[in-house]
Amino acid sequence: MTTPYVEINGRPADAENLRIPALTGAYGHFTAMQVRGGRVRGLALHLARLDAATRELFGPGLDGERVRALVRQALKAAGAEDAATRVYVYGPDEDPAVMVTVRPPLDMSPEPQRLLSVPYERPVAHVKHLGGFGQAYFGRVAARGGCDEALLTGPGGEIAEGAITNIAFWDGRSVVWPDRAALLGTTMALVESRLPQYGTATVRRPVALGDLGAYRAAFVTNSQGIAPVARIDDTAFAVDAELMKTVWRLYTEVPWDTI
Repeated sequence: MTTPYVEINGRPADAENLRIPALTGAYGHFTAMQVRGGRVRGLALHLARLDAATRELFGPGLDGERVRALVRQALKAAGAEDAATRVYVYGPDEDPAVMVTVRPPLDMSPEPQRLLSVPYERPVAHVKHLGGFGQAYFGRVAARGGCDEALLTGPGGEIAEGAITNIAFWDGRSVVWPDRAALLGTTMALVESRLPQYGTATVRRPVALGDLGAYRAAFVTNSQGIAPVARIDDTAFAVDAELMKTVWRLYTEVPWDTI
């Protein structure tokens, strides 16, 4: 698969139905999931996200069984059981359109990441919405500076999230998630809810750039996986092997749901 396979409302993309995303512009939302063997980790979270955001942006909900059927159809047409799949939702309000894209599968590198803090926060941060110019711009700024990811911050350097990740910190007792408006990523939700079952406390509280010296380690999560953090700006972090062993173990033990 050299180019993405795309279907809109169950039909292969063509000049006619591509007008929907082209004319809708940045008003819409999506979810990104990794499919392996026709299965997805945290499928219920993806379906709930799509339904809730569709209700908030357009009014009517989005039936999960419809989404599953559209994804199955697109995967079959693309000849893929393993894929990076996205489900986009656009207007019109009374009958939102659903676009499914299928690309080759992606996995996050386990290598420690370097982050560059930037003064930017996503509007309506709890929605995985379209129009991420700021994220893309600062992601490129970070890459040009030799970093792997941009870290989005608000006034006073308070940390919110990565450009395409969530971030967590380890203070030696608890995994700490920044308590600021951010997207609840599916991987974050899976890790946060399961940490206590593996004997690790998890809390949410404000974390600012000036507080980084109080933390021993950090890691980032998104739909592609989990990776430790090596550095944020000039603050270096050690990779806590035991913490990462726990986080990776609980994540790999999350059940895969058939799409």
